Amino acid sequence: MTIRILLADDQESVRIGFRLILDSQPDMEVVGEAGDGRQAVDLAERLKPDVVLADIRMPRMDGLEVTRRLAGPEAANPVRVVVVTTFGLDEYVHTALHNGACGFLLKRSGPTLLVEAVRAAMAGDTLISPSLTVSLLQHLQSANRPRAAQPLEALTERETEIARLVAKGLTNAEIGAELFISAGTAKTHIANIQRKLDARNRVGIAAWVWGNGLAQN
Repeated sequence: MTIRILLADDQESVRIGFRLILDSQPDMEVVGEAGDGRQAVDLAERLKPDVVLADIRMPRMDGLEVTRRLAGPEAANPVRVVVVTTFGLDEYVHTALHNGACGFLLKRSGPTLLVEAVRAAMAGDTLISPSLTVSLLQHLQSANRPRAAQPLEALTERETEIARLVAKGLTNAEIGAELFISAGTAKTHIANIQRKLDARNRVGIAAWVWGNGLAQN
C-alpha cells in the first residue's frame, strides 16, 4: 500500500526537499503541497492523505491549529499529523501533543528520521526527535501542572512500564526489544492501556504519563 502524504510548509525549498526524499521511497507518494495552514486544511479534506507533515509557523493558520482541526478530538475524520519544525520550543510541542499530533521532528533531523516518522505514524506509533523528548519532559516536570486524570481502570505494573516507554517515543518493536516481548504483544498491551486511560492514541498515553510525572521513574 502506498502512503499518501500532504506537505504543509510555507517554504517552497523545504517542500521540494521533503518531496524528493519521500517520493524516492517505494511505498510513499506526495499527493499535495500547501504553502499555508488554511490551504493545508482544505487540501487534507479534499485529497484525504494518510499523513500530513505540517510546519508550525505558517501564514493564515499555524501548524498547531492545523493539527487541532485535522487530528484533534473534534475532527470528524482524523488524519495523522506529524509536526516537522525548526522550532523545538516546549510550548509548541506540548500544544501540538494535546492537539492530536502523532509525531514531532526537527527539520535538521535528516531524511532517515523523516521517513521513519511517516512509517511510524501509519503503524500507530509516535516518533519524537530525541532532543524534543528530553526538552519536553524537563519542561513538563518543572512546570506546575495539574495531574492527569486517573485511569478508568488501574494499570498493571507491566502496562505502566509500557506506558512509560510509549512516552519516550518508542515504537512497538522497540518496546518489544526492551522488554523481551514480541511487537504484537506490545501492541496488545498498548491497546489495553488506551482503553483504560480513555486515550485516543499513543499521544494520549504519553500525555497521561507526563501529566502524572511518571516519565522518568
